[in-house]
Amino acid sequence: MSKRSPILITGAGGEVGSVSKTIIHMLLEKQYPVRAFVKRDDERAEALREAGAEVFVGNLLDLADVVAAVKGCQRIYFSMSLNPYYTDASILMAAAAQEQGDTEVFVNISEYEQCYMTFDRMSTSHDVRRAWLGGLIGDWSRQQRAHWASERALKWSGLPVVNVQATMFVENPILSWFPLKQLLGANELHLPFGSQKVAPIAAYDVAEVCAKILMDPSGHVSKSYALTGPTLKDMHGVAEDYAAVLDRRISYVPQEADAWIETYVNSAYASRNPHVASHIRALVHLVAGGRYDIVDDQLERLLGRTPKDIQWALKRSMRIREALQNA
Repeated sequence: MSKRSPILITGAGGEVGSVSKTIIHMLLEKQYPVRAFVKRDDERAEALREAGAEVFVGNLLDLADVVAAVKGCQRIYFSMSLNPYYTDASILMAAAAQEQGDTEVFVNISEYEQCYMTFDRMSTSHDVRRAWLGGLIGDWSRQQRAHWASERALKWSGLPVVNVQATMFVENPILSWFPLKQLLGANELHLPFGSQKVAPIAAYDVAEVCAKILMDPSGHVSKSYALTGPTLKDMHGVAEDYAAVLDRRISYVPQEADAWIETYVNSAYASRNPHVASHIRALVHLVAGGRYDIVDDQLERLLGRTPKDIQWALKRSMRIREALQNA
């Protein structure tokens, strides 16, 4: 690829899993030029410059900024943190890419629910949806519906799109932020999932899949990849992973879902970011209702190697490291 055609990576200043940042470093390591789209010119942006990326500071909801960022980029990775205007941003990016007219691949990081959010399921009655979703919730979150709308808009755009629909990250706040106080204080893992199982995915693996597609889009365009982690585990199994990482005995103590949500989710987000709070509440109910009890080998086939496990990701979690230092 010519150095005159950088790969555009949005969400470069994001926090959960730092997928965009990891993609940037993977591409730079392979000598691909990168344009990193960030919202603020802060220490994270400076670190990307020092790594060798071209940093573009702008707003994903400002079409002029988006057009300027896309200019000269034939390969695009689109990511945005949880936002009530997510669909707007994805459509603006698609419009800019479509207008430029020479896009080779548009990698859209999406969510696992998209693989089963069919039109028929979304348009059925509230009671039927509640039963199918596990009995604890009757609808998807606004963020999940925004991803659904965005995927369809991208399909209608005619762009060479690849949707990467990742399941819950190991680095998701539900698994690796909220439980830390009880983990370090009482040696207990407090989560509201009963005996349900999940197959969390390491953000690093998602980044590597996306980087591979950006470097060589052939065979991927117009596909959607629903990715899980390599192992299906109940919370007792996750507690064992924490025990290995923290080098202490950890017991799983099941919690009632709504009480746990009030203690952790609502207290952290409800007043300052209700959109994020509503999304995490929906995700908790979906997991507690059994909708994430799925594992497959598609991630391994795309990577060409064994995926990273939960312990690997937990050991590299900056939040866990900081919590241990401050304990």
